Amino acid sequence: MTESRGSAGPNGGMRRRTPGTPCWVSLMVRTLAATQEFYGALFGWEFRSGPQHLGPYVRALLDGREVAGIGQLPPGRPLPVAWTPYLASDDADRTAETVRLCGGTVGVGPLDAADAGRMAIASDPSGAVFGIWQGGAHLGAAVTGVPGTPAWNELVTFETASVVKFYTTVFGYGQEPVVSADFDYVTLRLDGRPVAGVHGVGHGLPRDRGPHWRTYFEVADTDATLHRIVELGGRVREPAHDSDRGRVAAVADPEGARFWVIQSPH
Repeated sequence: MTESRGSAGPNGGMRRRTPGTPCWVSLMVRTLAATQEFYGALFGWEFRSGPQHLGPYVRALLDGREVAGIGQLPPGRPLPVAWTPYLASDDADRTAETVRLCGGTVGVGPLDAADAGRMAIASDPSGAVFGIWQGGAHLGAAVTGVPGTPAWNELVTFETASVVKFYTTVFGYGQEPVVSADFDYVTLRLDGRPVAGVHGVGHGLPRDRGPHWRTYFEVADTDATLHRIVELGGRVREPAHDSDRGRVAAVADPEGARFWVIQSPH
């Protein structure tokens, strides 16, 4: 399920991602300190300050390597608390313009994040929010495929056909649909590798969410992780179950940000 078992080279040097590759995940919250405490206890993350172009922001580190970002929402703005994937771009301005031309919306940017890179926050024609990241000094997550790191990104939407056309036009993905009358799923591929999924659920889409991207985090033991999440003040939204990609469960942190945990088969 991981898009890469190691986003860093053998000497620790980062490789620039192919445009369209999910390269980073970021969470915007109301209480930054409490959120750091939760994820630090859950995943073993430590934190250091990141670019402050949109307000207080920290980068989460696992064994000293960056894996995710957490920022603080502006006070008084009723924005959702949610994990957002960022898709790599060689030119954020050009990608943002293509998003607009293909029926999407650009809500923030493009703007510079100090010397880290250039970013925008956009939504596809169905309303699902994602980020665009043109790496500068910061190319994205420095490690994947181990517990405490993002493992997979999946768009949950009404139906796959039209929204997959949008993403393939913007980012040049190849498509691998599941051939099934009752399961609407397309895997997006780059350079011959699966990098993300699109799942059409029709009327099964939660009314309180609408189309959205979900982030999966790798864990060593899904069941033990669920106990720990509850101990830390989070909650289990869907109990653990075995899938063809591993043992998964849907959870939420104390502020309500939803994410999935997965224990991949080894």
